[in-house]
Amino acid sequence: MQIQPYLFFDGRCEEALEFYRSALGAEVTMLMRFKESPEPPQCPLPPGAEDKIMHSSFRIGETTAMASDGLCQGQPSFQGFSLSLTVPNETEADRLFAALAEGGQVQMPLAKTFFSSRFGMVADRFGVSWMIVVEPRAVSS
Repeated sequence: MQIQPYLFFDGRCEEALEFYRSALGAEVTMLMRFKESPEPPQCPLPPGAEDKIMHSSFRIGETTAMASDGLCQGQPSFQGFSLSLTVPNETEADRLFAALAEGGQVQMPLAKTFFSSRFGMVADRFGVSWMIVVEPRAVSS
């Protein structure tokens, strides 16, 4: 069994996928536009939405996430969760945090904590909340 996040960007999905490609090295593994669907949409869409993304799948590291333009209302809302990125070192944490913060909002600057040499929280330009954490080093016994 797997849990995979499914993000609804309400009309900004293609922009988000491009941003995650450049910021995080995401790889888009599947993309279908509304006009490519074999069946008509079950919910009414605004005019011009046929080129919007009905469904996509992308990988960041070893994790697959999915995304869509949803109902194309233009008001994505991401509340009550964060996506957590665990990275191997501080250099990578700094790089990814800076990339996600571009056009976004730092919620907690990267800093040393009791559980990691580097941890921080940022909402990207789409409002998706991210936690960046350097993988804790194994303690020898």
